[in-house]
Amino acid sequence: MTLPRFYPIFDDVAWLPRMLPLGVKLVQLRIKDQPQDVLRAQLSEGRDLCRAHGAHLVVNDHWQLAIELGCDWVHLGQEDLDTADVAAIRSAGLKLGVSTHDKAELARALPLKPDYVALGPIYPTILKKMKWHQQGVEKLSVWKDRVGSTPLVAIGGMTTERAPGAFDAGADVVSAVTDITLNDDPEGRAREWLEVCR
Repeated sequence: MTLPRFYPIFDDVAWLPRMLPLGVKLVQLRIKDQPQDVLRAQLSEGRDLCRAHGAHLVVNDHWQLAIELGCDWVHLGQEDLDTADVAAIRSAGLKLGVSTHDKAELARALPLKPDYVALGPIYPTILKKMKWHQQGVEKLSVWKDRVGSTPLVAIGGMTTERAPGAFDAGADVVSAVTDITLNDDPEGRAREWLEVCR
């Protein structure tokens, strides 16, 4: 499966009407600390918006809701894998993305036959406190050797200036969060991303 090379992540569905018309075709909603009704409403809206724009919505963490709402993708971190029912996710027809940070986590992820493997943080990130130091673009080459034809996502501290180096090192997809959401002109920055990820 060939994935779009640009993969932004947002914490609120309100970003999607701003980003999808620009041509974003793969997007994750990573919504934390919200009541279930708010979560369901946001994911339902995100699903419908993505379908209207021919884009793929990836639901972070909330695999039960992703199944219930008929979403296409779910993304699981390593902690989520402890409790997620991967067989139920697969039998519902959802595609699966998995976060990895070290060789042990990659060894755990690969038998699940994920539809992409994410490696991060490639560069220091302000998004969340992490026990892992920056991985560096060189590690993308090591990961690509191990994952083979499985799409490899580079995440963490990514900018449009850093994206070409990640692609050169073996990443198939580059993910961005704060480089867009904290930019003075998020739409303009997203256009730059789409250009560099063509």
